[in-house]
Amino acid sequence: MSIGRQLKQRSDSACELCGSTENLSVYEVPASTKNVLEASILVCNTCKEQFDDKDKRDPNHWCCLNDSMWSTEPAVKVMSWRMLHRLIDTGWAQDLLDMMYLEEDELQWAAAAGDAKDKTDAIVHRDVNGVVLEAGDSVVLIKDFKVKGSSMVAKQGTAVRRISLDRDNAEYIEGKVDGQHIVIITKYVKKI
Repeated sequence: MSIGRQLKQRSDSACELCGSTENLSVYEVPASTKNVLEASILVCNTCKEQFDDKDKRDPNHWCCLNDSMWSTEPAVKVMSWRMLHRLIDTGWAQDLLDMMYLEEDELQWAAAAGDAKDKTDAIVHRDVNGVVLEAGDSVVLIKDFKVKGSSMVAKQGTAVRRISLDRDNAEYIEGKVDGQHIVIITKYVKKI
């Protein structure tokens, strides 16, 4: 029996993501170590054309992931996870991701496409001159500022080595000044 027939039988001749019964085709989910049947899903053209094309992506269409993410088929769960990450800005996608469960091997397969990285790549930390800061860089303070919650004043010209970045806010970095771990505002530092 062909893969297409097996997938139609498995899915009752419907898109395994949105449930549509029109214009169906086999889609092999990338980065799989499984055999072709286990790595494939039956999808409609509407879903397929929105996988990689941001301009054609309609967040309302993807509300269907609320159902497909609970599939027993690993390839369907993996593709649901990837699409939720591609729609992370919608808010509801993050809520669904928080509820979703994947086995360890399924999560590795899902993450292999790099979709989870998009969220962290969007935040770029820059110093006062607009130079991009990376974790582990060294910076120098360009002005004195009082450290909240303590009597300490971080002095201008103080070097902060091996900074770490705040993953949620591009304006904050962290580092040690005089042995104390503090949060520093990026507009008050210059990369050295």
